[in-house]
Amino acid sequence: MSAQPLVATDRASLILQLVPYLISKGEVTVADAARDFDVEPDEMRAMVEKLTVIGLPGDGGFWQMANDLFDIDWDLLDEQDTISITNAVALERTPRLTAREAAALLAGLQLAASLPGVGDSGVVQKLLAKLASGASSAPAEVIVATSGVDDVRTTVAEAVQRGVAVSFEYRAPDAPVTTRTVDPVKVHIADGQWYLQGWCHLRQAVRTFHLDRVSDVVLSDIASTHGADALPGLFEPTETDVVVELRCRKDVVPLLGEFAARAVVHGKGEYRTVKLRVGDERSLKRLAARLGGDVEIVTPQPAREAARVWAEAGLALYS
Repeated sequence: MSAQPLVATDRASLILQLVPYLISKGEVTVADAARDFDVEPDEMRAMVEKLTVIGLPGDGGFWQMANDLFDIDWDLLDEQDTISITNAVALERTPRLTAREAAALLAGLQLAASLPGVGDSGVVQKLLAKLASGASSAPAEVIVATSGVDDVRTTVAEAVQRGVAVSFEYRAPDAPVTTRTVDPVKVHIADGQWYLQGWCHLRQAVRTFHLDRVSDVVLSDIASTHGADALPGLFEPTETDVVVELRCRKDVVPLLGEFAARAVVHGKGEYRTVKLRVGDERSLKRLAARLGGDVEIVTPQPAREAARVWAEAGLALYS
């Protein structure tokens, strides 16, 4: 097909494609470039020459420095009819992250990599390596892990990958330890706590398990048949939920996190009464401890007692 003269819009479009083409080629003859772009050699030469007046604007919108413009090897073009870009105007520059920025992104990626089905493909690991090498200085060592649930998360991730159920011992509050076999569906993080949702073979229903209460987790040889099931919300109310009443200052209510989203708040002035439904009344002990006295558990008594014991056990570690 014979080359046709270019209109201005076509020429602008071709120039945008020309730059990455020339960078990837390194050196290419005018004739070869013209053939690849289906233009006349004279048209190709004219576009290449126009590159030398295109670049990055300096202060005030004007080009002020020689390295702000594209440049070519003029001798090579004139003597050998060959195109070679000698200044690519920052197209090959890589943005550099500070060590703190890289560490923050690494932390998020490591957290994502710990979730079943996310870190298995190798994409996250490649991103971790790129971020570490792309920082302006060596990022701090970042480890996002909870030692008590690491083995559980790793095993659950492998179970999801293999399509099998997991078996583990589960220690619910005020209940004997039970052995559960579960088709894992999803691992959640809420308020700094890890939860596993899946189909429980013992209860014949979807259940949510706090990973701090899971131990001795192993892969089973039972095929997972509910791994793709739809899941209820992590904190959706159920018939067995307990109503808990809290008291706190009005400015503390937003700090209740996921709990605040499903709470009923009453009161005027400085303090508020917060009522919410929880599956385990003892689960609020971490919340009370984390907010350091800004939240009081009013009722029921077992929830108050669990928070007191939790706080005393924490204080005992400092003695």
